[in-house]
Amino acid sequence: MPTYPISIRYLSFLLLSLALLGLAGCGSDGGQRTTSGESGTQGDLVAGSDTFPVPAEIQPNVDFWRHVYGVWSRGEVAIHDNEHMGVVYEVVKLPGPIKEGYTDSQRELVRARRDAHTEQLRQLENHIRTGQSLTAGDQALLAKFEQAGSGRGAVYGAADRVRSQRGLRERFHRGIEISGRYDPAFREIMRSHGVPEDLAYLPHVESSFQTNARSSVGAAGVWQFMPATGRMYMNVNDSIDDRFDPIVAADGAARYLSQAHRRLGSWPLAITSYNHGQGGMANAKAQFGDDFGGIVKNYRGPYFGFSSRNFYAGFIAARDVTHNADRYFPEGVRREEPWPHDRLVLQHSMPVNHIAGHYGVTPYRLADLNMHWRERARDGRAHLPPGSTVWLPAGTKRRVASHPPPVANVMVARAEPKASPVARQAIAKAERPAAKSTTTSAAAKPVAKASTKQIAKASAAQQPKKAATAARYHVVKPQETLYRVAVQNGITVDELRKLNKMRPDDNKIRPGQKLKVSI
Repeated sequence: MPTYPISIRYLSFLLLSLALLGLAGCGSDGGQRTTSGESGTQGDLVAGSDTFPVPAEIQPNVDFWRHVYGVWSRGEVAIHDNEHMGVVYEVVKLPGPIKEGYTDSQRELVRARRDAHTEQLRQLENHIRTGQSLTAGDQALLAKFEQAGSGRGAVYGAADRVRSQRGLRERFHRGIEISGRYDPAFREIMRSHGVPEDLAYLPHVESSFQTNARSSVGAAGVWQFMPATGRMYMNVNDSIDDRFDPIVAADGAARYLSQAHRRLGSWPLAITSYNHGQGGMANAKAQFGDDFGGIVKNYRGPYFGFSSRNFYAGFIAARDVTHNADRYFPEGVRREEPWPHDRLVLQHSMPVNHIAGHYGVTPYRLADLNMHWRERARDGRAHLPPGSTVWLPAGTKRRVASHPPPVANVMVARAEPKASPVARQAIAKAERPAAKSTTTSAAAKPVAKASTKQIAKASAAQQPKKAATAARYHVVKPQETLYRVAVQNGITVDELRKLNKMRPDDNKIRPGQKLKVSI
């Protein structure tokens, strides 16, 4: 494993290493530790487990991403081998100012250092290949591979594997704080789908909990769904994009991961499929079985590149850093309060201003809470579809318990084309009053005006009699889940289970099943 350059932060990190890496520093075991529990509590030491194993082949990867998330700042850039992740050549200190992106001078510095290490590696490979004596620089470089357990053979082709990775410590720290807003809801969703709660950590890898995150390839939101995949699990249309609703998207992520696990049979494969696709991971499994370490090290499928090889290791590292946030971030972590707002699932299509008027809030306030609404919905040009989620200010449903009524169909009169002068004359002639008839038609007789009391009585007679209070039921539709049925009917999953006499851990429902949703 690499020997990382020492800075002021690394002096304090030595103390962290004693607790987190079992007195092994950045040793060849990747700093793995054992844990007595699956998810544990904050501050527990976590590592591989039966659910989330950490094969020896990916331990250096996990250790690398621990440093990216919890040690290296935005002002530091690691120059490393993109396959042998324990080989870190240098951690470059960027000159100020430190911003989200590189300045021109910072970009040039990183490029120059990367090129310098590439040239040194070419010389080392040439010296070994031709049997020349190794210089002191060659020997120091070769020692990095040996210390990482990669061996001398890893030198061949290393010049083509030089990569730079900027530290994410500040962004990850902020992501942990934001996650407090969503973590309880995410964990409830994961439980409702029967998948491990710690999958709630995946947004740390995908987006650092940046709610408006967009990737260069079109992935969006905290959970980074692509448009096509998003349409399979949520609403992505011209009025709303549920990828930008972290809680709605979490339900989609849980359903995807549950399906992936059923197909692939292990959580390392299922989690990696979130990045690489289920088909790609099925191909990898066909070649290597459940040997995930072998897949990461040896699988060469199309598009199984750096990101896919490291996705699961990044998840394990994010899980570890978040569990031990007080140790990685001794300056403190102030987690945001859980999302407090009321969830409404629309029963009918309607515009935003109709919802706002019913609950006595402004459309602007609703727009602030509903990040998944597109401009067409925000400005009233498009209706929100039935089944979509609307977030209301906390306490709104206690104040106004009823659901917004359907919107009446408004008929818009169409202007008739203007008639020509000749046509107007013909129309005027046809509309002249005829000679007064001496016989009054029955239809023309004036009708006696009904009294207010008579009108009210007739109106009441036409009103349907109020049905006796009875239990309400929901018929399960294809691909619906217990969680989705509960949300649509304004109850919790636990309440839904109790109403239907289900076990506390039972999540199985089937299309056509009739579930009681109220008494």
